[in-house]
Amino acid sequence: MSPSLIPRPDGAANPPALSGALEPARARLLIVDDTPPNIDLLRAVLAELGCDLSVATSGQRALDLVARQPPDLLLLDVMMPGMDGFEVCRRLKADEATAGIPVIFVTARGDDVAQGFAVGGADYIAKPIQPDEVRARVRHQLERLTLLRQLRSLNQKLEETVRERTAELTLTNRRLRAEINERRYMQDRLNYLATHDFVTRLYNRGALDGHVSELLARVQRREARGVFLLLDIDQFRLVNESCGCIAGDELLREFGDLMAATLERSDFLARLGGDKFGVVCEGRDATAGLQLARRLLDLLQAHEFTWDQRSFRLGAAAAVVELHDQIVSFEQLMLMADEAAYLAKREGKGTVKLYEAQSTPGQVHRETVNWALLLLDAMRLDHFRVYFQRLQPLRPEAPGQEKMHIEVLARLVDPARHQLVMPASFIPPAERFHLIGELDRWMLRHVVALLGRQPQLQELLGQVSLNLSAVSIREPGLADEVIDLLGQHAVAPTLLSFEITETEAIVNLKSARDFMHRLRAVGCSFSLDDFGSGFASFAYLRELPFDTLKIDGVFVRDMDADETHFAMVRSMVEMAGLLGKPVVAEFVEREAVAGQLRQLGVEWAQGYLYHRPEELTAQALQREAALLSSSVVPSASA
Repeated sequence: MSPSLIPRPDGAANPPALSGALEPARARLLIVDDTPPNIDLLRAVLAELGCDLSVATSGQRALDLVARQPPDLLLLDVMMPGMDGFEVCRRLKADEATAGIPVIFVTARGDDVAQGFAVGGADYIAKPIQPDEVRARVRHQLERLTLLRQLRSLNQKLEETVRERTAELTLTNRRLRAEINERRYMQDRLNYLATHDFVTRLYNRGALDGHVSELLARVQRREARGVFLLLDIDQFRLVNESCGCIAGDELLREFGDLMAATLERSDFLARLGGDKFGVVCEGRDATAGLQLARRLLDLLQAHEFTWDQRSFRLGAAAAVVELHDQIVSFEQLMLMADEAAYLAKREGKGTVKLYEAQSTPGQVHRETVNWALLLLDAMRLDHFRVYFQRLQPLRPEAPGQEKMHIEVLARLVDPARHQLVMPASFIPPAERFHLIGELDRWMLRHVVALLGRQPQLQELLGQVSLNLSAVSIREPGLADEVIDLLGQHAVAPTLLSFEITETEAIVNLKSARDFMHRLRAVGCSFSLDDFGSGFASFAYLRELPFDTLKIDGVFVRDMDADETHFAMVRSMVEMAGLLGKPVVAEFVEREAVAGQLRQLGVEWAQGYLYHRPEELTAQALQREAALLSSSVVPSASA
């Protein structure tokens, strides 16, 4: 929003531009990131602004450059070796000389946002970055910095004027009133920029945080009641990517205006970022909140957005959380709302979901809400464990059966209950909270480090399979990290086989292809996991260099009793034979199933019939290797 859109306190015309305005072309920006591709991308995005760009590849280097020549603005990556972005920001804000430099954090994790603001960050940019968003946020911070400088200059001029014009009281007072009005205008503008979203002109997340925190304090004292609504627009990306960011911004503005016209004056409406909006309704209960959410969704579904002769009808999902004295922070409220919104979106477009802590037995739902904190603590306190399950060769010609093949599996130790948590419970929330990439790296580091510490284990193993998520596949630096890790611990690349699910590989076809070719070049292999659960075809399988196909266990487990599943397994084995790929069958739990798999020509089996997962230790591997050597399928000539 331009300054002309902010009303003057006295109704007079807007003031002329003050000297000292910071044009983007004259601004000095410092990009801090340890990843060269990220630096190159930000440079290319900001080239249009014509700023004077400098680069630091570590936190300490950034502090040195700032001390030598302070920039006007920092774009600071969060995750860096050594000193992370949060520590860099803390040190800058602790120094009076650099405390006023605005910092925009650049992060791929939504959980970094609150901590970034807590250490003094002025804004954040989510990865993967959107060029228009980056430029808009940089312009926004430069404008804010300009206004601060102008305000300081104006204050200095005001003090000088008071001293110089005291003798000419009448004229001085008139000029003084005008300058005070000028100062109030600047302060109003700064307050507006700090509390409003520059796209929709609604309140922003920071303003919502302050309003909710104040209301929760009154709820704790039983002085107030209310509900919180979270609305998540469906298919917003469709408009954004098909018509451009300008169209997406206009859609958000229209939706914000529609909601504002429907809400009462006492309701607090804010844009949380992306395609999410929040509404705080004081004095209403859950029933009234559900009715309002339904009315807002109906309003959105009835609205037709038109852009460049194209029309779009969008929907949304909504979550409703009734405020009560057990909610003690804005972050806790957002976790609860996100959980309910996730369940609403899973049920389909136009769904409204009321958060209910007792909707599932015991503490399961509460634990689900707290998964973000639980997983972060597990990473920090090393609560994860590496388990493994041995594969069993079913045919004498199964390749590589002279050595043991295993799959490594993640398990989470619940310190409160002293029991293991299975992946089916913690993998979905890890994906939702963008922690799955860190978990993949944790598994990789621990497995390779164990093999490196005990080289004799490498002689026992023919292949170690690790699962990779779609998030990890999309990260361009992971392949090089794997290669460096193998070299650091002296582990043969041929030992590692990465399992990629069928749907992830196809949805991210180019990323998967580049990643696989890079690692296959050094000797690693790949297995297509959960084969048959998605929509693979001969064409996709020819494009991606998979070495093994792993049939989804949902078809294998009962194939001896379900003719349909038997037929599906047979067709998948035949497809693998045409492609010349060995097959691994999961969830083999009965000898009858193993016998059918042998008849179909399946090379490997994995399941409780042969080995129940156990913690990965040298002793366990040696024991299983001995058991395998005594049960290897004899050759036909034996």
